[in-house]
Amino acid sequence: MTILIQAFIIFFFSYIGTYISTTFNLVFPGSFIGLILMFLSLYFKIIKLKHIETVGTWLKDNMGFLFVPLTVGLMNEFDILKLHWFTLTIVMILSTAITYVFTAKIVEKVEDHE
Repeated sequence: MTILIQAFIIFFFSYIGTYISTTFNLVFPGSFIGLILMFLSLYFKIIKLKHIETVGTWLKDNMGFLFVPLTVGLMNEFDILKLHWFTLTIVMILSTAITYVFTAKIVEKVEDHE
């Protein structure tokens, strides 16, 4: 399957997620809804992994590069970040710790299930 078709499939799910989020005025971002829809499509074998594997791997491998615009955009809001640095630091530490514990519990459950 060509790279263009693989990219089209991935962007199609992103577009559908954005459309659903906008149409129904949901709190979740469209990209998240699109990822859930893609996951369900892969899980129920509506699409196969080989249909998106090359482009998906390339996007994963270049993920750091895709965060550059976000980081540059944050610099425009440096005054707000400077004002609330302590609160942001506490939130980041707590959310990271909660994510680690939650992920560890999920991995334990999956390993026990096998």
